[in-house]
Amino acid sequence: MSEPRDTSSISFTALYTGHVWTRDGLSAPFFRTRGGAFLYGALAPFEYIGRKVVGGNIRTFLLQRHHLIDHRLHQLIAEGTTQVVEIACGLSPRGHRFCQQYPELTYIETDLPDMARRKESLLRAQGLLSDRHRVQPINIFADEGELSLAHVLGQLDTNKPVVVITEGLVNYFPLAVISAFWRKLADALRAFPAGTYLTDNYPLYEGMPFYRTLKTLGNMLGTISRSQVGFHFHSDPQAISHFESLGFDRLTIHNPAEYYDALPIPKTRGNPMVRILEATTGRLPKENP
Repeated sequence: MSEPRDTSSISFTALYTGHVWTRDGLSAPFFRTRGGAFLYGALAPFEYIGRKVVGGNIRTFLLQRHHLIDHRLHQLIAEGTTQVVEIACGLSPRGHRFCQQYPELTYIETDLPDMARRKESLLRAQGLLSDRHRVQPINIFADEGELSLAHVLGQLDTNKPVVVITEGLVNYFPLAVISAFWRKLADALRAFPAGTYLTDNYPLYEGMPFYRTLKTLGNMLGTISRSQVGFHFHSDPQAISHFESLGFDRLTIHNPAEYYDALPIPKTRGNPMVRILEATTGRLPKENP
């Protein structure tokens, strides 16, 4: 049997992303790292240019997606969800924040073994780990064993709804590769009365402003991270059809621009480049703009 695909080359982005959360007040000070601060400073000139030329930059999209995923998770918890699994958690503060706010929540943070050990050590040093908030290793391409999705989800109560989150992960893989994980996830979520999958995605709609710029930036990021950055969908109907073909019952696509009046998120000039995809199995989600 072949080894599962190695995704360690993209872990460095967790440092930069983690520092964005810290600088914006979404993360506790203990999540701050020297590496993240260095990357944040090094990219500052490029972020400034992006904001002036494109009307948005990487930080803008990071904050848009994070706030919007948080918003939907709050709503799902209000509707009765008490189990959350965050895959490729990196230095995301979400698990810490939500476990502090919701004492009934079971939250499992997962990442590749090295990053999972780092995150676990960080939270343990703060006395924040417990039976309901824990960190475990995972490799989304492992089909069996302790690194598999089945092993992680198998620890949850299958009589209760579950939410699975990936943030900053899926666009690092070609559509065919990440679709294998999505299909596996759809099958696994059917063990629960209701399953919700929240992920960010960067579509590349034909004719959208800066189409060529996005493709160029994607190629550059792929070179830096030694991954194949992919823009998976060219229209909302294409994304919906694709997720339904993988076994999900429904896909709802959230555009950050629709939440400018409801959430404290930065605005972009023109159509935002990021979308939040909400794929479900079981009961239909409520419409909560």
